[in-house]
Amino acid sequence: MTDTFTSIPVVDISRLRSADAAERAACARELGSAAREVGFAQVVGHGITPETFDAMLTATTRFFAQSTDDKMSVYIGNSTNHRGYVPAGEEVFAGATPDLKEAYDLSIDLPSDDARYVAGNPLLGPNQWPALDDFAEPVARYYDAVFEVGRHVLRAFALALGESEDAFDRFVTTPPAQLRLIHYPHDDSAHDRPGIGAHTDYEVFTLLRPTAPGLQVLGGDGEWIDVPYREDALVLNTGDLLEIWTGGEFVATSHRVRKVATERYSFPLFFNVDYDTRIEPLPRFAGASEEYGSVVAGDHLFAQTAQSFEYLRRRVAEGAIALPGDARPLYSLGREAARAAHA
Repeated sequence: MTDTFTSIPVVDISRLRSADAAERAACARELGSAAREVGFAQVVGHGITPETFDAMLTATTRFFAQSTDDKMSVYIGNSTNHRGYVPAGEEVFAGATPDLKEAYDLSIDLPSDDARYVAGNPLLGPNQWPALDDFAEPVARYYDAVFEVGRHVLRAFALALGESEDAFDRFVTTPPAQLRLIHYPHDDSAHDRPGIGAHTDYEVFTLLRPTAPGLQVLGGDGEWIDVPYREDALVLNTGDLLEIWTGGEFVATSHRVRKVATERYSFPLFFNVDYDTRIEPLPRFAGASEEYGSVVAGDHLFAQTAQSFEYLRRRVAEGAIALPGDARPLYSLGREAARAAHA
């Protein structure tokens, strides 16, 4: 981990689809360097067509333009597997002020008779789709497209870590990999409240497509760096689970969305592995095992989510649900947490 970066690298990942193994390996090395040194990259050449994105964006703007009552008909607190509408103020990071955003959360859409959902898995099962024409199909099509990009990136990270290209494939069958449709309204009266507070992402990595500037990354010198807006790029950042898997070799970097200057939409796919995957430092990073321990991927995601969403915090307080026994506190991983621990 380095503490000297002041900019975000750009990586062309079209080479990950090459039949030439050397081309894929060269791209993997660039992604590995970005993960080690920054924790962020702008990736171009991802292959998602403008038509696929635009159709999803149109569906999203129609959803958020509805009345509050219509949006709340699919309120996330009505679900048992964390799917649906997230009103402003529902999500709060690490004791900060409520975020100035609203969102709609979905994931891999499993049938209602899936055994894991029936058994009460808190993150797997069917989506809570709104009764809105021409919504589910374009949103699901974008989900599939960006999830496929994620598969290529995961294979590249395996190569960058000196593993076989398919080393992690077996962990990705039906993961709780969430796509968020986020709306940041422009509010001149909001003073300096952020669109979303500083945090690391809980999963393996994130692939984000925004519609305007606003994202900031915590730089190596402790100052916030604006991520330049590129219409052709996905913003890639490493998450908690990749930091644990690599014993801190790939670091989760804190980020936030500053108060937006104009209405903004943002679409992060939080790429994850299967719920029951045990995450601990790979053998080559065994020396970090004592510091990082191990977590179950889905339990870590649920524990972090349950500490940041008000409806889940209420359920915990009421005794309706419980955090996993080894739940980490919010914001306990990432570059900023590491600096604080070693100060």
